[in-house]
Amino acid sequence: MNWKDIYDRGSSVFGGAVSGGLDSCTVTHWLHQNGVNVHCFTVDLGQPDEENLQAVADRMMACGASKATIVPGKEMLAEAGLKVLQAQARYEGGYWNTTGIARPVTVKAILEKLQDNDINVLFHGATGRGNDQVRFQLTSNMLQPGMDVYAPWRDQEFLDKFPGRQQMIDYCELNNLPIRPAQESRYSTDANFLGLTHEAGDLEDVSISPDFVEPGMGVWPWDAPDKPEYVTIEWSKGVPIALNESELDLIEVFQESNSIAGRNGVGIGTHVIENRFVGIKSRGIYESPGMELLGKSWEYLLQFVLDRRAREFYTYLSNLISTQIYQGYWLDSATSSALAALSPLASMVTGSIQMKLYKGNVFFDSVDDSKEKMPFSLYTDDGSMEATGGYDHKDAEGFLNVLGVSAKNIGNRQFRDLI
Repeated sequence: MNWKDIYDRGSSVFGGAVSGGLDSCTVTHWLHQNGVNVHCFTVDLGQPDEENLQAVADRMMACGASKATIVPGKEMLAEAGLKVLQAQARYEGGYWNTTGIARPVTVKAILEKLQDNDINVLFHGATGRGNDQVRFQLTSNMLQPGMDVYAPWRDQEFLDKFPGRQQMIDYCELNNLPIRPAQESRYSTDANFLGLTHEAGDLEDVSISPDFVEPGMGVWPWDAPDKPEYVTIEWSKGVPIALNESELDLIEVFQESNSIAGRNGVGIGTHVIENRFVGIKSRGIYESPGMELLGKSWEYLLQFVLDRRAREFYTYLSNLISTQIYQGYWLDSATSSALAALSPLASMVTGSIQMKLYKGNVFFDSVDDSKEKMPFSLYTDDGSMEATGGYDHKDAEGFLNVLGVSAKNIGNRQFRDLI
């Protein structure tokens, strides 16, 4: 969709979802130069790469925005991040899709502000070759079907002027726009307190080691301390409530987990050549230290409470929710139904678990699986090789005899001539 088509229909004010990066600066200034009244909105997602979000607003004003507003979003992101943890919602290569879940949070927060300011056009800087355009579009379509969504990367006029990042950098430098220096723009980073996504630029060349990326939430595993660090995480009915015996709210849990895991190289530098929803492959370097630490502790505790059938059901739900998040369908009925089905399983995750962190790895250390501490644990002494438990070895004789009926039939009828 061309910006002029929207403008000519009487929409002279565009509301932008901006991060303050190269795309945001370029698009804001370019629209302003074309006579569009631009209002910029940046959602506070606890971005680790921005010490002061007001600086983002200031940058947008310097790029021609009429207004630049910081919108609160950390609480909403924490709640969404918890659901991601509970679903163990990872995508290809096992990485936590922290950007995928942040997009619907971002759009929901901004749409409320657009409605308050009577703005009916949302623009964003997501590339026409990626996933984020889908997430922005579908979330907006579901929450406010009448809202126009303008994506410059799908506008031929914009593409003619800016076919790539280098042309954007040249444009911003020519117009003295406050972007980071070109030498620091070797790749693109998207950030929130759940994780960082690094892609594009020099990362597109897979013949180059990605270790030129500077971690924003910790250190590379090989730079982590040589001494293990222990951390205790307490979960109550599916919610992490304390770290190292200090009670914290959900946002604080994520922040403290990021700090502890990050300094040990946990969840730093996950490398993936992934299949994007649009049907092409891309390379990404991911950081999600807190998610990895909390997610590992969740997985270990989950092993105590789910029987075989519940585990199979959980795995199905996990895969479904992971794909839904990645493809931009966080808000639709399949996701909400899957989350509702997941809820009774998640509520059984109660317990305090100690983990050992060492150079990017998270190891199970110990847990108190008493009935008082882990009321839903199914782990007992029935599987012991000692003379204890309620499982009588001799009972297995009948069990194996029953299983053997079909096994012998297979052997007599199907494998007879093959042996």
